Amino acid sequence: MKLRRVFVAFAVATVGLTAAAAAQEAQDTIRLEDITVTATRVPVSANAIASSITVLQGVDLEAQGIRSVLEALRTVPGLSIVQTGSFGGATSLFLRGGESDYVQVLVDGVPVNSPGGLYNFANLTTTNVERIEVLRGPASVLYGSDATVGVVQIITKRGNGPFRVSAGANAGTYGSVGFDVDVSGATDRTGYSLGIERFSTDGSYDFNNDFDNTVVSGRFDVRPNDATDLSLTLRYRDSEFHFPTTFSGELEDRNAFSLDEATTIGVEAGRFLTDNVEVRVLLASNVVSGGLNDAQDDANDTLMTYASRNIQDLSRQSVDARTNVYLDNGIVLTAGAQLEQQEERSFYESESASGSFNSSTDVERSNQAYYVQFLANLEGFSAIVGGRLDDNQEFGTFATYRVAAAYTVAGTKLRASVGRSFKAPTFFENFGTGFGNPDLDPERSLSWEVGLEQTLADGRLTLRGAYFDQSFDDLIQFTFAPAPGMPNYENIAEAKASGVEIEANVVPVADFVIGANYTYLDTEVIDAGFDSGDGATFVEGARLLRRPTTTLNVTAMYRGWDRGVISAVVSHVGGRDDRDFATFTPVVLPAYTTLDLAAQIELLPQRTDTGLTGTLRVENVFNKRYAEVFGFPARGRTIFVGGRVTR
Repeated sequence: MKLRRVFVAFAVATVGLTAAAAAQEAQDTIRLEDITVTATRVPVSANAIASSITVLQGVDLEAQGIRSVLEALRTVPGLSIVQTGSFGGATSLFLRGGESDYVQVLVDGVPVNSPGGLYNFANLTTTNVERIEVLRGPASVLYGSDATVGVVQIITKRGNGPFRVSAGANAGTYGSVGFDVDVSGATDRTGYSLGIERFSTDGSYDFNNDFDNTVVSGRFDVRPNDATDLSLTLRYRDSEFHFPTTFSGELEDRNAFSLDEATTIGVEAGRFLTDNVEVRVLLASNVVSGGLNDAQDDANDTLMTYASRNIQDLSRQSVDARTNVYLDNGIVLTAGAQLEQQEERSFYESESASGSFNSSTDVERSNQAYYVQFLANLEGFSAIVGGRLDDNQEFGTFATYRVAAAYTVAGTKLRASVGRSFKAPTFFENFGTGFGNPDLDPERSLSWEVGLEQTLADGRLTLRGAYFDQSFDDLIQFTFAPAPGMPNYENIAEAKASGVEIEANVVPVADFVIGANYTYLDTEVIDAGFDSGDGATFVEGARLLRRPTTTLNVTAMYRGWDRGVISAVVSHVGGRDDRDFATFTPVVLPAYTTLDLAAQIELLPQRTDTGLTGTLRVENVFNKRYAEVFGFPARGRTIFVGGRVTR
């Protein structure tokens, strides 16, 4: 009821503001609409679709000095980022109260999650990124497993205009040093872009906290003729992270480190067979190799398991073919099929007082899917109706659907949607030696939302509000004491999440761009499953862990200064439940508020062929002490100073 009252209050306020804005004098404002592809897989204006979507532009992220996707996503409504301490620490994303493996992550359409949805955002950068699209709501119809509560898609820059090269370098707190080089250009029929970035830091802990990350990304586009297009995208990363912490955050290890190497390749081709019929094919590959090494600290380190090593190779390869039929009056019919192959090879060995132990796995599974979508984008009305059938080698068939509609009149947009989505088990849940259960069902979710949008002051002010409600069923849980002859993993737990998202965005007024959003989230465990006791991960009737009840973000950017851009971000994160995993007791992480500032200063404004820009970014300006995970303090005040040359 509290959520509904918040939403009703927003609706009443919107009506009042509409009346007040009617008397305002119109001003000439040129505004280009955001064109998105994630919600529908065909280019559509973000204002025309019946979905909750946020588009982060690469040029804005660059102006704010943001170099990592995790920092870029912090201001998205309904979304919470959780990182274990310093640079490189494991980073999870919670969207609308869903589990951390409930968001499909795409790089130019290529899924980069591990099979089963897990994804670590610690190494993902904004190098050579044109925009980031965040779709909130179920999206399994178009993307299958993992798109349970939403999708985050990173889209690489397209080359355009004459040849251009840009190089930047920066240095800052914690011994941090970074540099990057970007090259781009285009001809009448081709376009290309290439970005290379290297970042290294000593980390915020006193010892064994080095983090090094190298990223190479590129895109090549060619149009042989007006009816045909072809694109090749590549993103490669190589990182090494040293960590002194145990699983509960205690500082004790001087030589533990992890390695991570990933190669993501996408090849997409499209051709119009007629003026109205388009065929598109996407070949996608994501290969991840990595592991963890924790050697014996010294000759006296002989208690329990004192040394371990793990190596893991994961791969996802898929082919997706679809046909788009463009009818009159903005109607598009899509029919597609996808075949995906997932593989994992891993090796683990350890040393303990009782001797050595080792194990290995070599498993794979395949998935076939067939989907259809009806998209109508008429004047004042838009709708999406879609369905999908997945046939998985392990859990069999699973059907999903999504229905959404929006109606716009006199600057007011009403929208509603409902959908079913799912997440496949992880490889360890399916195949773990002595633990896995090959008969697991996918976790499933049923979601619905209603939304209201209002445009005021001749389009210069936009207000948005949404109420959403989600149920999560058949959650997979581990038990140390299974029934005789039964595996350790079962589909047993249930939870729900509902909330309100409110946004306000102002297009340039007196050279200011201002945005604000507020999220209220209510989560509850319905069935704790195997868990028992106050310190359990799931406690019946309690909130889900690490999801803040309230978040508030305010962003301001000033572009009126002819020699640069100044920006500020204020973020407030409310209290949330967590666990002290050293003692398995409940804790509550207190609320916190941070301020980030950034500036770009053009140092050679008189030159037209060469630009020299000075950059400054200060994160957590007031050095606020807080933690996103209990036992892992977040970074304090962090300063980066640098420069960029463009020619």
